[in-house]
Amino acid sequence: MSCADLKRDPVREDGGHDALRPGPFAPQAESPPDRRGRGEGAAALINVLKSPFNPRDDFVLDQVEQEGQARALLDQIISMLQSIAQQNVNVVVKMKLMQISRTMTVFQQQTLQFAVMVRDILRKERVLLNTHTQIPNPPQFQQYESRESSFPNMQDVDHLVLKVLEVQDIRQKMHQLQEELNWERQNYEGLQGPIQQNGLDPTQSEIQKLQNHIQQLEYKVNAMATKRFQFLQECVDCLDQCQIRLISRLKTWRWEQHKAAIGHPFDENLNPLQTWCEQLLGVNGKLRQELMLIVEPIPDLQERLRQLLQVLIQSSLVVDKQPPQVIKTQSKFSTTVRYLLGEKIAPGKPVVLKAQIINELQARNLGSVPGDNVGELINNTAILEHNTSSKSTCATFRNMSIKKIKRADRKGSESVTEEKFALLFSAEITITGCDTPYRIQMISLPVVVIVHGSQDNNALATIMWDCAFSEPDRVPFVVPERVPWRMMYSTLNSKFIAEVQTQHNLDHYNQHFLAQKIFDKPDFADDFSNMMVSWAQFNKEVLPGRPFTFWQWFEGVMELTKKHLKIYWSEGLIFGFIGKQHLHLILKDRPNGTFLLRFSDSEIGGITIAYVSATENGGQKIQNIQPFTKRDLEIRSLGDRIRDINHITLLYPEFPKNEVFQKFYSEPQASPTGGYIPVSLHTKVGMEADSAMAPPPIVSPMSDKPHSSVAFAVHRFPQSFSPQESIPQEIMETAGDPDVEFSANSPVIFPEHIPTGNNMELDLESILQTLNN
Repeated sequence: MSCADLKRDPVREDGGHDALRPGPFAPQAESPPDRRGRGEGAAALINVLKSPFNPRDDFVLDQVEQEGQARALLDQIISMLQSIAQQNVNVVVKMKLMQISRTMTVFQQQTLQFAVMVRDILRKERVLLNTHTQIPNPPQFQQYESRESSFPNMQDVDHLVLKVLEVQDIRQKMHQLQEELNWERQNYEGLQGPIQQNGLDPTQSEIQKLQNHIQQLEYKVNAMATKRFQFLQECVDCLDQCQIRLISRLKTWRWEQHKAAIGHPFDENLNPLQTWCEQLLGVNGKLRQELMLIVEPIPDLQERLRQLLQVLIQSSLVVDKQPPQVIKTQSKFSTTVRYLLGEKIAPGKPVVLKAQIINELQARNLGSVPGDNVGELINNTAILEHNTSSKSTCATFRNMSIKKIKRADRKGSESVTEEKFALLFSAEITITGCDTPYRIQMISLPVVVIVHGSQDNNALATIMWDCAFSEPDRVPFVVPERVPWRMMYSTLNSKFIAEVQTQHNLDHYNQHFLAQKIFDKPDFADDFSNMMVSWAQFNKEVLPGRPFTFWQWFEGVMELTKKHLKIYWSEGLIFGFIGKQHLHLILKDRPNGTFLLRFSDSEIGGITIAYVSATENGGQKIQNIQPFTKRDLEIRSLGDRIRDINHITLLYPEFPKNEVFQKFYSEPQASPTGGYIPVSLHTKVGMEADSAMAPPPIVSPMSDKPHSSVAFAVHRFPQSFSPQESIPQEIMETAGDPDVEFSANSPVIFPEHIPTGNNMELDLESILQTLNN
């Protein structure tokens, strides 16, 4: 740091301080409050506002002729504020009043609005002063609590800034006192000279008076030096605490970013944290300057500031946009790294950020340079560039790719999709005002590297388990092997809502069935909340009687719902996850044709229709139509398939299906041009598919548009269900062996509409057979 930097006045020409300007949450100056509890600065502002304004002034926004009077009042207020600021001996209050006067100039374009606002405020104050009732406590707003917890405590930072200003003020006053002391000492020596040379004897009173004044000045200088040292210690302590909170908040931001992968809310805005970093860097620099201006060095404080500076510089590197957490080799991906002290980087040589891939063992030893290269990255360097519009300094890796990967020795039955890596970003950086360059580095969230798309599902399971159940400040990348079911269900619910992008949660029926499925306890009726579910049960062991794991099945349902069933689920039309035992309890004693939609538990990514039908002897039975998969719904939508099936008439508990699903029905196709015969697809169930029955008449939509809104309340399923209720044996047997199964490959009926009005219905197999012949 040059001598010019030390001699430079910390106060800029515009009245501000470099990196020391209080933020928008700055507290009032620490002056003794008046009888109304206002600080000196606030009291001065209120008195200024009151002096030119009369609450009886009748300003009206529409009266343009009053703009001159309003402008004169505004100019008078600004002038008075500046005058009071210049006369005030408290540098903190002076700075705040000058800042207020500059801020009020924005009203010069809206003088009438300003006049009306101040008049209304003063009138309201008069009413409150004349009211002798007790003022109630201000209401507490819940939404502000989370905001304060997610943003830095700027009041602490502003308090620290004001403390540093006080240290600078003490130094300036000490300088003035020291100059006065030097002058008086020179006068004293001048009085001693004539005594020795001429034998003249000045009056004893003058000499004694001068000696007393010198002693008073020496006492004041020493007292202020002691106070200055105490203030410096307090500032360093306060800086230490503020920086601890900052680093804690940065860790919280990274933790919330990690949790966002499973649907937790996340505010990605880094601007408040960047402002906090810049302010603390400015405070550190000012305190180091103040220590350098002290004749006798204070090594303890200097060392503490040096360590705080190093930690701050090295902690300000953040992975703003994480790389995908499942990366396929030979595939391009992007990521963005942001440096929160980017505006303070020393000009000159550009800062080049380098990325390399590291394994779990290397992630645990970041203090040392990674040894073996476990992977080869392409396009793994980027330059930190400053964006003046967003005031951010970022390095964007746009076309990075993993060319090859070296895997560690696997333990037991561990698969390649369970091995976690990370990207390590590092650079060497120099901050303005600091002679020593610093090495900065930061790792990404854990990633799983795959070589084939078939591994994607299992890799996602590894990432989900890691995001959901890892602990803060863990050893990379340790996660528990078993977790309580309540945590697992909460994760599944959050992930489902986030993936489908809906507000409709999984209900207690869904929760109970999911627990029965993952624990393989279909008859268990008690609470699963505290039962421990393992990683193996989640995605290593296949479900009993199925060729897939729990996660593979659940993820298939999410994918199907996201792409084809989102609106049905969001409006509560799909019951969702429910076992056949609960299904019979719900549908028993319901009218024939009553149905509900549930996710298949035998196929990945399927939705089925369970409905009540009559038996040959006049009884009732529950039947399940073969599940519709993603491919089926791409051919014909769920709404149209429900319309096609005559067996189902009432959506549980008793909503007519055409009222509920009518807005999902497709419009009848217009007759094709060129003399072609129109064709359409219809869903047939069981024996209907083998008959030549004409398709059911197409119900005309209630609106001209096929998906227009219908005045139908969102369907909510009743919640009064007791798992302990006994289930009749004959119903259970019916559920275990449904009489009707719908085949996705069953013949499709094509109605042909002859332009002459003659109607014919042809079987697709007959058509193909005729063509083959």
